[in-house]
Amino acid sequence: MPATPPAEPPAEAVGPLMRGIAVLRAISDAGGRTSLSDLVRTTGLARSTVDRVAATLARMGYVRLDGHEAGLAPRLMELGNAYLAAVGLPGLLGPLAERLADELDESVSLAVPDRDGIRFVHQTTRRRAMSLTFRIGDLLPAERTAPGPLFASAWTDEEWAAWRRGTGSGTVSGADFEERTARAAKDGWALDDQRIEPGLVALAVPVHDPQGRTACALSVVSHTSRHSAGSLRRALLPRVRETVAAMERELRTGASAAAEPADGTSAAGTDGGATGGQGLAHWTAASKQELGAEFVESLARGLTVVTAFGEGRAELGLTAIAEATGLARATARRALITLEHLGYVTSQDRTFRLTPRVLALGCPPLSRTTLSDIAVPHMAELVRHVHDSASLAVLDGDDIRYTARVATERIMSVNITIGTRFPAYAASMGRVLLAGLHADERTARIDRTELRALTSRTVTDPTRLAALLERVREEGYALVDEELEEGLRSLAVPVRDHTGRTVAALNVAMHTTRRTLDECLADVLPQLRATAVHIESDLHIAGRFTCIAEV
Repeated sequence: MPATPPAEPPAEAVGPLMRGIAVLRAISDAGGRTSLSDLVRTTGLARSTVDRVAATLARMGYVRLDGHEAGLAPRLMELGNAYLAAVGLPGLLGPLAERLADELDESVSLAVPDRDGIRFVHQTTRRRAMSLTFRIGDLLPAERTAPGPLFASAWTDEEWAAWRRGTGSGTVSGADFEERTARAAKDGWALDDQRIEPGLVALAVPVHDPQGRTACALSVVSHTSRHSAGSLRRALLPRVRETVAAMERELRTGASAAAEPADGTSAAGTDGGATGGQGLAHWTAASKQELGAEFVESLARGLTVVTAFGEGRAELGLTAIAEATGLARATARRALITLEHLGYVTSQDRTFRLTPRVLALGCPPLSRTTLSDIAVPHMAELVRHVHDSASLAVLDGDDIRYTARVATERIMSVNITIGTRFPAYAASMGRVLLAGLHADERTARIDRTELRALTSRTVTDPTRLAALLERVREEGYALVDEELEEGLRSLAVPVRDHTGRTVAALNVAMHTTRRTLDECLADVLPQLRATAVHIESDLHIAGRFTCIAEV
């Protein structure tokens, strides 16, 4: 859909904020990574401006700079998370969508209207040879989707006129859109028969909020090798309607249990961003002192306004936003004027609300971020400090499987590749992962595992191993000395998700001549733990509303 020519910015709009958002959109549209030179071309900004914006976004943790390239960082998802938490749909309805996907063995999504398009806020995708590539935050034209007619049934005359001025009515898929919309309003469901892509068919049913408005649409997407559009409706519509009824009950329960309107006492940046809450003034002053003219304060402050919103804070007044972010009212007001002009905020009766367009700020490429993607930059920093190789592994059966690795450059170093497997009981990362299990499962794994001596030092006694794992659980690290291989010493710590569950282990491995056991604990363990904290911080943000794959 071609964009309507942008209106002239209001006189009070914050130019640096507009330019910063333009850079974020350009990187996102490029797949999450692009060169600074390409940013100059796509945004039309001067190179010096792009450099300053990129330096500021890097300071905020929203992008990573690698030479002359800029890539989106997981922390940027705190902006999209603010919208998703505020609207409440993924948190309330996501588990029901996932259950439906499991029952039907089909991909299931939740979408919301975004002007004359639809934008995904939740995806549960089936893993097949041919699987969906839709991502959270992706925007699709309404006329080419199943949810589109459901949303268009509530369009005003002005919205229909805007759609007709675009490409809508002039496309093959748009020619019958008004007829499909009228039919969807009557039937209470809509189909997409290969309009978005050959081979894809979809069924959508609206989910209404307690006031009877369409809050979102629940879609089930299949392939023509499994269903025609007609058979998809006949086979799945009753079950989809059952789930929609359950979702609407959940929305009613959520509405009745919702807290009173926010009074501005909640701190912004609940995902842990450096810029949130009352510490903003101190943080921006320190950043300005460190980076000088390369740090654009008004950009950092403007983006912080987005993080004022969240769970229980869907609609906020100016005073609440200023208090939540620590900004002056005048500063917050100018940022809101700018964000509303760009379409990221809407206002009514002196209250403000985020729009789905906030998801365009990095969510589509970052929603496919893996744990390895998150960990590797932090692991590289760790290796630069300790000068030994670092690895990340997950539990796979009774083994550990390496999912990420950053090697050091030495004549003699530990040579392991991604995908390598080792017995969990004899490896430092394995012991960390085993220690993270429930006690009963840990005991069952020890009982069923053949504890073979891999070296003369390998612990093979089940009772002794159980005691070692309990100690690892209590101390939060595992140090294994020549039990997996002669001459190999390894130190590992857990990596936990937002629920506290151990999802991976991080280690540093070295030859025994490099450090004594005491030196490992004194010199390496603090840095290893700090790195795990950085990984967990990014993981908690990126995984708040998306499922983070291992690799």
